[in-house]
Amino acid sequence: MLTSLRYLAGTAGPSGFGSRTTAEEATAAAGDLGHVTAIITGATSGIGAETARVLAKRGARLVLPARSLKAAEEARARLVGECPGAVVVVLPLDLSSLASVRRFVQRFLGLGIPLNLLINNAGKYADRFAVSEDGVEMTFATNYLGHFLLTRLLLEKMAETARETGVEGRIVNVSSTIHSWFSGEDAVAYLDRVTRRKIPYDPTRAYALSKLANVLHTRALAERLREMNANVTANCVHPGIVRTRLIRDRDGLITNTVFFLASKLLKTIPQAAATTCYVAVHPAVAGVSGKYFADCNEASPSRLGASGDEASRLWTFSDAITAEKVQKTSVVRATAGGFQLHQVQC
Repeated sequence: MLTSLRYLAGTAGPSGFGSRTTAEEATAAAGDLGHVTAIITGATSGIGAETARVLAKRGARLVLPARSLKAAEEARARLVGECPGAVVVVLPLDLSSLASVRRFVQRFLGLGIPLNLLINNAGKYADRFAVSEDGVEMTFATNYLGHFLLTRLLLEKMAETARETGVEGRIVNVSSTIHSWFSGEDAVAYLDRVTRRKIPYDPTRAYALSKLANVLHTRALAERLREMNANVTANCVHPGIVRTRLIRDRDGLITNTVFFLASKLLKTIPQAAATTCYVAVHPAVAGVSGKYFADCNEASPSRLGASGDEASRLWTFSDAITAEKVQKTSVVRATAGGFQLHQVQC
């Protein structure tokens, strides 16, 4: 009850910020970010676009991956229009495709520029069951697995940049409090069952699983960064409830009524981007890794989200199905024994 009242009032937490803090306010202490190069997925609209705008305003160089290059170029034009002199690079990326992720990384590394900041922000809510070209349920593939591979392929670059510049690298995974809605079942087992159509597809549960995976990824990633002795941190954020395009696409009487009744709980987009920006660049977060943040303050994930064993299992599973064991012709398929890699004859 007290937490809810503090949220509604926008009361500041230990960080000095609260639920009503905006992204610009959360980044003021970071000063000039001209030394920072950031990749931000899902930056063509909503929270990602506001995150990009605020970081560009602070001087950061941005790389915007996008499935729609037209939308990305429009986002770039808006950024340059508001922030003359901003350096914004647009590259194609479809997070639901592991091959596309690998092509993006090759293109990015070919630019020969540093990488200080990776913000895994893009999200998808699939109303109907679908599988990616790699045979993985689409919401999980887009929200989590593509980001997992993207991060893994960029880790060495981030560690190298941190060594050469002395500037701490940061990885921010954007999750949601909805991750707590998935409980009572092993994540990998559930994904296998839903992919093989052994159970009905529930879009909300699938979305909750993908957001839980983001939390678990953060925990396991932070541990691996420590093992690498890399000057790079990984943290996870809940941006808050905001009516972005992800939800507006489901307009209707029920949705509109719920949002009208809950209007006092909603954040504006500048407020929703605050926690991402705070964790990405605020000096107070230096050296902090493996944590979950909400309203610009450390918070607690769900019991399952805090499980080291579950994080380790998911990492092993993700590493196996994203491994390039059969060049260019690999596809992940669900079988009676789980997920396996098969060769496709072309």
